[in-house]
Amino acid sequence: MSVGELYSQYTRVWIPDPDEVWRSAELTKDYKEGEKSLQLRLEDGTIREYPIDVQSNQLPFLRNPDILVGENDLTALSYLHEPAVLHNLKVRFLESNHIYTYCGIVLVAINPYEQLPIYGQDVIYAYSGQNMGDMDPHIFAVAEEAYKQMARDEKNQSIIVSGESGAGKTVSAKYAMRYFATVGGSASDTNIEEKVLASSPIMEAIGNAKTTRNDNSSRFGKYIQIGFDKRYHIIGANMRTYLLEKSRVVFQADGERNYHIFYQLCAAASLPEFKELALTCAEDFFYTSQGGDTHIEGIDDAEDFEKTRQAFTLLGVRESHQISIFKIIASILHLGNVEIQAERDGDSCSVSPQDAHLNDFCRLLGVEHSQMVHWLCHRKLVTTSETYVKTMSPQQVANARSALAKHIYAQLFGWIVEHVNKALCTALKQHAFIGVLDIYGFETFEVNSFEQFCINYANEKLQQQFNSHVFKLEQEEYMKEQIPWTLIDFYDNQPCIDLIEAKLGILDLLDEECKVPKGTDQNWAQKLYDRHSGSQHFQKPRMSNTAFIVVHFADKVEYLSDGFLEKNRDTVYEEQINILKASKFPLVADLFHDDKDSILAATTSGKGSSSKINIRSARPPLKASNKEHKKTVGHQFRTSLHLLMETLNATTPHYVRCIKPNDEKLPFHFDPKRAVQQLRACGVLETIRISAAGYPSRWAYHDFFNRYRVLVKKRELGNTDKKAICRSVLENLIKDPDKFQFGRTKIFFRAGQVAYLEKLRADKFRAATIMIQKTVRGWLQKVKYRRLKAATLTLQRFCRGHLARRLAEQLRRTRAAIVFQKQYRMRRTRLAYQRARRAAVIIQAFTRGMLVRRSYRQVLMEHKATVLQKHVRGWMARRRFRRLRGAAIVIQCAFRMLKAKQELKALKIEARSAEHLKRLNVGMENKVVQLQRKIDDQNKEFRTLSEQLSAVTSTHTMEVEKLKKELARYQQGHSGDSSLRLQEEVESLRAELQRAHSERKILEDTHTKEKDELKKQVAVLEQENALLKDEKEQLNNQILCQVKDEFAQNSVKENLMKRELEEERSRYQNLVKEYSRLEQRYDNLRDEMSIIKQTPGHRRNPSNQSSLESDSNYPSISTSEVGDTEDTLQQVEDIGLEKAAMDMTVFLKLQKRVRELEQERKKLQVQLEKREQLDGRKVQGEQAKNDLDLDQDADLAYNSLKRQELESENKKLKNDLNELRKAVADQATQNNSTHGSPDSYHLLLNQLKLANEELEVRKEEVLILRTQIVSADQRRLAGKSTEPNINARTSWPNSEKHVDQEDAIEAYHGVCQTNRLLEAQLQAQSREHEEEVEGLKAQVEALKEELDKQQQTFCQTLLLSPEAQVEFGVQQEISRLTNENLDLKELVEKLEKNERKLKKQLKIYMKKVQDLEAAQALAQSERKRHELNRQVTVQRKEKDFQGMLEYHKEDEALLIRNLVTELKPQTLAGTVPCLPAYVLYMCIRHADYVNDDLKVHSLLTSTINGIKKVLKKHNEDFEMTSFWLSNTCRLLHCLKQYSGDEGFMTQNTPKQNEHCLKNFDLTEYRQVLSDLSIQIYQQLIKIAEGVLQPMIVSAMLENESIQGLSGVKPTGYRKRSSSMVDGDNSYCLEAVIRQMTSFHTVMREQGLDPEIILQVFKQLFYMINAVTLNNLLLRKDVCSWSTGMQLRYNISQLEEWLRGRNLHQSGAVQTMEPLIQAAQLLQLKKKTPEDAEAICSLCTSLSTQQIVKILNLYTPLNEFEERVTVAFIRTIQAQLQERNDPQQLLLDSKHMFPVLFPFNPSSLTMDSIHIPAYLNLEFLSEV
Repeated sequence: MSVGELYSQYTRVWIPDPDEVWRSAELTKDYKEGEKSLQLRLEDGTIREYPIDVQSNQLPFLRNPDILVGENDLTALSYLHEPAVLHNLKVRFLESNHIYTYCGIVLVAINPYEQLPIYGQDVIYAYSGQNMGDMDPHIFAVAEEAYKQMARDEKNQSIIVSGESGAGKTVSAKYAMRYFATVGGSASDTNIEEKVLASSPIMEAIGNAKTTRNDNSSRFGKYIQIGFDKRYHIIGANMRTYLLEKSRVVFQADGERNYHIFYQLCAAASLPEFKELALTCAEDFFYTSQGGDTHIEGIDDAEDFEKTRQAFTLLGVRESHQISIFKIIASILHLGNVEIQAERDGDSCSVSPQDAHLNDFCRLLGVEHSQMVHWLCHRKLVTTSETYVKTMSPQQVANARSALAKHIYAQLFGWIVEHVNKALCTALKQHAFIGVLDIYGFETFEVNSFEQFCINYANEKLQQQFNSHVFKLEQEEYMKEQIPWTLIDFYDNQPCIDLIEAKLGILDLLDEECKVPKGTDQNWAQKLYDRHSGSQHFQKPRMSNTAFIVVHFADKVEYLSDGFLEKNRDTVYEEQINILKASKFPLVADLFHDDKDSILAATTSGKGSSSKINIRSARPPLKASNKEHKKTVGHQFRTSLHLLMETLNATTPHYVRCIKPNDEKLPFHFDPKRAVQQLRACGVLETIRISAAGYPSRWAYHDFFNRYRVLVKKRELGNTDKKAICRSVLENLIKDPDKFQFGRTKIFFRAGQVAYLEKLRADKFRAATIMIQKTVRGWLQKVKYRRLKAATLTLQRFCRGHLARRLAEQLRRTRAAIVFQKQYRMRRTRLAYQRARRAAVIIQAFTRGMLVRRSYRQVLMEHKATVLQKHVRGWMARRRFRRLRGAAIVIQCAFRMLKAKQELKALKIEARSAEHLKRLNVGMENKVVQLQRKIDDQNKEFRTLSEQLSAVTSTHTMEVEKLKKELARYQQGHSGDSSLRLQEEVESLRAELQRAHSERKILEDTHTKEKDELKKQVAVLEQENALLKDEKEQLNNQILCQVKDEFAQNSVKENLMKRELEEERSRYQNLVKEYSRLEQRYDNLRDEMSIIKQTPGHRRNPSNQSSLESDSNYPSISTSEVGDTEDTLQQVEDIGLEKAAMDMTVFLKLQKRVRELEQERKKLQVQLEKREQLDGRKVQGEQAKNDLDLDQDADLAYNSLKRQELESENKKLKNDLNELRKAVADQATQNNSTHGSPDSYHLLLNQLKLANEELEVRKEEVLILRTQIVSADQRRLAGKSTEPNINARTSWPNSEKHVDQEDAIEAYHGVCQTNRLLEAQLQAQSREHEEEVEGLKAQVEALKEELDKQQQTFCQTLLLSPEAQVEFGVQQEISRLTNENLDLKELVEKLEKNERKLKKQLKIYMKKVQDLEAAQALAQSERKRHELNRQVTVQRKEKDFQGMLEYHKEDEALLIRNLVTELKPQTLAGTVPCLPAYVLYMCIRHADYVNDDLKVHSLLTSTINGIKKVLKKHNEDFEMTSFWLSNTCRLLHCLKQYSGDEGFMTQNTPKQNEHCLKNFDLTEYRQVLSDLSIQIYQQLIKIAEGVLQPMIVSAMLENESIQGLSGVKPTGYRKRSSSMVDGDNSYCLEAVIRQMTSFHTVMREQGLDPEIILQVFKQLFYMINAVTLNNLLLRKDVCSWSTGMQLRYNISQLEEWLRGRNLHQSGAVQTMEPLIQAAQLLQLKKKTPEDAEAICSLCTSLSTQQIVKILNLYTPLNEFEERVTVAFIRTIQAQLQERNDPQQLLLDSKHMFPVLFPFNPSSLTMDSIHIPAYLNLEFLSEV
């Protein structure tokens, strides 16, 4: 391929630009070799001539095709060079807002300076388990790659995060650790992952600070090793730190801050526990105020300080140690504020002993004040002969103070890191680790010092390791594909490293100069010039003798040698350190011990000691000799760096390069100059160069064939070998064989070859497009011509027709006008005639009416006068009569009142006297006899009167007959006179008839007048009625609107209530899920405890052993309410699981008893309210007493007295009978040998019977006597009320007789007792009467309501048509009959319930009788067994199976083993579904029948525990889980169906109602089974999701359901990532459908409820939707039009499958709505504002972030399709601003809908179930 072919017209190139670094341009004409310039057109349209160096012939870089722009991997670009890399990063960052991009094995991360929602838990789960090239670039993808390679290769991994300050290194490392903590969470309760994450706030507080480039810059390097066990769970961590920037403690540049911890402590200085620190605001301290502003916008130091303290607490740092740490930090601030006073000579200075800050410094550190004052200003010089104490100048003192502050902070930093490591370490063995290296990137400033030198030295080492690793990977790839390996020349920076660290290198010379007593920075610089002036990596500046230049791999850096020696020595005066060693605070003293002291302490304390305070010897240690010197900072850093490189070389590295897009910290702002500078420094371009030197573009044969099959000739397509086709195509298209290589599975291309192939492909498509356009345009012109010709003919036809129609219309109108004139003239004449005739008739009518009204008024006036006179006279007569009658009545009343008062006074006096009481009871017997005689006399009189009446009736009939005969004779004699009278009567009647006719005429006239008036009124009323109808319609419309609004509001409320119910159900099921998780954790801990207790040196506690063997009563914990569940769990946590489990039975009984007492309390309260109402109506009841019938009262009194007497007597007799029986039994046992005991027993029984009969007779007599007394008393009262004027003495004829005093008192008590009884009966009857009245009132109201309803329906039916009326009547009748039927059903159920209760009682009594008979029979058989001489066999009658199974208590474990733990679902194929559930219920029913609560409790508990064990054992078996879910639900349904609760028995047959439980209420166990069903359902969903999830992405997004639709784009390095496992793991949609069909078949065959099956598939379809959509949102390569088409097709296939299985009602399709809208979004047009509105209205189920993300990811598959512009995306965002969408980008794939178990009763009866023999349940016996 020649240069002319590449640089032809319209080819786009990159040219250098001073502002944008690189600028795009287009060739305006072809380039020919040898030309000195190129003619270019820039993007703004300007023409420019670009010169070319003829000697080097360096042409500008070629630009990649647009289809390759925005690629995830930079190595996928065809042209690999700096402008292509920069442009790709810029497009992804600015247009798509993608901050991550792959560059081979490197992840390039650009700091967005904005919080992005791409780091949540949902994103972590989306990247977990995915291959690195399958998803969009992300830090989580790199972390997953490391985690997966560690698990697969069992090799340690490292993630190296580098970049300059402000590029986001710390955040990237933090997110990587968060990923490991989430994916590899600890298996135990140590929560080590939380501790690993908690170390970040601490290290940021003490090691991060604000700089000019970053608000949270890490001023140290750290390498965190996260340890994993064999199951790859986090078990611990370890941290190593490098080169803390100590100088920041004492100095900060303008705009920078000190370490965050200082400002956090100042912000919390007002807290009570920090008063002793004597801190104020940060502006008051020298060490925190040098940079100016002490605050960071958006940062709350007090809040961050609280997080730091919480992190300390979480890591186990005691509160006392925390206070000590804060004291040391505060002392550093006070040390910086100590004032140094210079003396006059200038060579000495002093510090005031009264300095407050110095006092606080000494107090906080616990050191002697006087010594510190002295040694701050003096130093000790030790010689061989003597020791001198020398004063220091103010500058020396300031330097010494700064050195002391830096040393204190550095020691504290090391101590904190050490204790963080102790908190993160573990005693378990570490299987592997992943290291996260967060280290500073290459730095170059205006003034570079010792820190920058060390940083760049570390980056040189890391770059060398990076280059070798990249080279190694390239070599492995070529060898794997069997491509000839040619050595690629890459940059080796070993000479630069040798310059720094080799013998007599820069560091060696620096250490040597530090050992010289009077070594200076200038002398050291001169040595460097002398030693390394010939090195190619070392240069001397022209204008300086104290600086030197090192040529690093990234850039030249000039270092200023001033301060190198001081920083390398890091000297602190020994006297000051000794003062700190003598501190009274152990922590302060331990900080400053020498390394040798600490080593000795560690060795003496023993290996593995964890003591935090070192033990010091009482003797002062011997001073080291002068030959031993402290190691320099450079030497320490070089050693630690070598250790780090050894660690990294022993691991598999993964690289993250952080880029800072701008220095102003602006969000999504890209500065090309800064970006290029960092790309060069971080090694990204070196990776590109290495890739470009070989074969950077790689294609699989299949992908290459699919992409470039358009370039293949037709005859070559017949070949089935795709490799051969690819070879022939490339040999024909690319003539240079060195430009490509054929590997084993891939084709390798040199740089630019893919772009050339893309150009050929585009040309081919362009030629085909031109041909298609030519043909289509010709066809369009032909169609247009035919359309014009047809239109012309049509117009002509229509015009001619229009003219003809217009003529016809004119003729028709002329004739119509003549007809109109004729008719109009005729009508006008007729109207005139009718007007005249109507006027004449009206005049006549008014005249006649006036005459008639005048005569009528006269007659009416006369009649009214007569009527008035009559009424006035009558009124006057009545008034006089009323006045006279009133006066008479008043007189009578006064007189009667006087008499009544007198009589009342006499009666009261008589009632008070004792004589009256005597008279009351005298002669009662005589009165009874008299009354009997009186009745007999009355009967005799009645008989005589009846005889007289019969005689009178006979005489009366005879007289009537006589009178009839006389009447007949009289009529015959007077017949002639009657005819004359009849004629007179006829004449009178005729006169009356004439009068009637005249009156009729008058009435007819008045009727006509009134009729006219009524017509007028009717017309008026009709108008009013029309108005009212209009108003009615308006009101109806308003009412309809209001009803619609109310309906809408009600529907909204109903939806809210449903949503709240769903949320409550989901919360409850989450609690159940959490409960099961805690239970699983408890089992794990129990297993661990058992393992620990079995180890030597420990003995197991028997109580623990028993608790570990079984789950005891644990499943019986009541979960009837969420609150109960939480209380129970809290109880388990507080007092231990075993004790709580043992007390649960008592707890359940108490809870049930509380509910019963609550119900009784409510009943009593209702009765109390009724009693109060009855007391309020007591007066009415007393008035009603007087109206009752006296005889009825007597009978009631008699009955009540008899009942009370009988009850009391019955109790006495029962007691006597029991005593007699006991005595007889005792006597029988004593005299067992005698035969007289039965006779004596019967004799006593007979005597007792006789006594009872005699007692009954006497009681009857007494009761009759008392009743007669009461009735006589009532008659007396009645007679007194009827005859008030009779004297009281005359009413008692026997009152004068003498009565015995005892008889009178007894009679008096009897009367009182009867009065009380009568009063009680009256009250009871009044209450009953009031209740009846209330019931009748309620019935009346119900009848009224029913009548109103019937009237309304009747009115409605009147408005309907006859057919509708008939239909409506039939419906009403049907509904009435249905209601009556339901009422009858309820009545029948009540009667059946009562019948069951009576049967139950009868069975109990029968059982007692049978037991008694059996006992008697046994006794008789023992007495007469000597008489039996032959054996008689008694045959038992065959009885029907009652649906109960009996088993012995010892067979329970065998039952559970055969029916639960060892049962396999396959063995029950062909039997009744859910057979184990039916068998278990029949066993429970028998235990209920025999009233054995312990057996029921034990069976249910063992069943639940057995199911849990089976599910735990088969936690990945879908069939087993589905089997036990169906059985658990069926057992739950059986407990409901046969519970006896009427709500669950509506669908039962009478036979099924016989199988109900009789004695126990198992409501609590139903709740426990419901919770167990929820747990099994969640496990079922988890298993199904685990099976389906690996298939979803491949089947829904990657597999070509529609062949040839999707295109293939060039892929980068990540598609050949080491995380990709060999082998084809792709799935098609048919595989997913087959799997779901298998799930459906299993659940249906095992009898799972259809409602639960619907919920299962709704959950699975939601998971398919979430996983597919999340992958779509995280993958750029699948966001295309063809993917949208594939998705639509796949979703339609899934919908068809749902309809075919009758599962479309499950709501599964609704869960797929976001995915459907995403597929539509990919296919919609995306250009105009109308398109934006259509997208916003269509994508209602997608959030704003998801829509924008899909549009940003949208990638055309070819160059003819346009990209989505940034302006269009901004339009979408503007239109969607009003949406209140959640900030979450991805769907929660772990979300689980709350499951609902509807009641589904069985139609089977228990007696119809057959138990197969192969279940080995022979020990169960049918009852």
